[in-house]
Amino acid sequence: MDWSALVKTVIGLGAPLLGQALGGPLGESAGRLLAQALGAQPTPAAVSSAIATSDPALAATAAAQAEAQWAATLAQIAKSQVEQVGATQRAEAASGDLLQRWWRPLYALELSLIECPAFAFTMLRALWLGFEPGINGFATLSALLMTYFGARFGVLGVYVTGRTREKQAAATGLPTPSVVDQVVKAVIPKKK
Repeated sequence: MDWSALVKTVIGLGAPLLGQALGGPLGESAGRLLAQALGAQPTPAAVSSAIATSDPALAATAAAQAEAQWAATLAQIAKSQVEQVGATQRAEAASGDLLQRWWRPLYALELSLIECPAFAFTMLRALWLGFEPGINGFATLSALLMTYFGARFGVLGVYVTGRTREKQAAATGLPTPSVVDQVVKAVIPKKK
């Protein structure tokens, strides 16, 4: 079923998260939540008809209700993913496998002590000698090189952040919340 025809309508009802989901690969799941909130059959045509024939305020309320359920579902999925990643990291930390324990530090050392200096030396040498094909090659590949090094340093940044959290958890005995945990905690109200 193609729910993408309802994207603008649902966003116009004040449910942008749900509206965007309708246009993506999870559109059918989001559409079912919206259909349930509207009391319609779970088809794009039935939901469209229900929106068109119902009071605009009621349609907006139903869309808001469906969006709240959608956000809660996404938060639950994110929580599950964070728990799985945490379990994997704990298993890695407890593992005696040297490759598992040393791949991230070796990655950081290789990038910062070998790859970046070699790249900088090659580029500076081409500039110093006025080697035109080398200079033109670097200029032509500049966007690719920025993307490449951005991705490489991004992985390194994730490693450093994760390792810091691991050290804090080991020092305090308490798990440190990830960025996802902090966002989910801020978005979803506490149950009383």
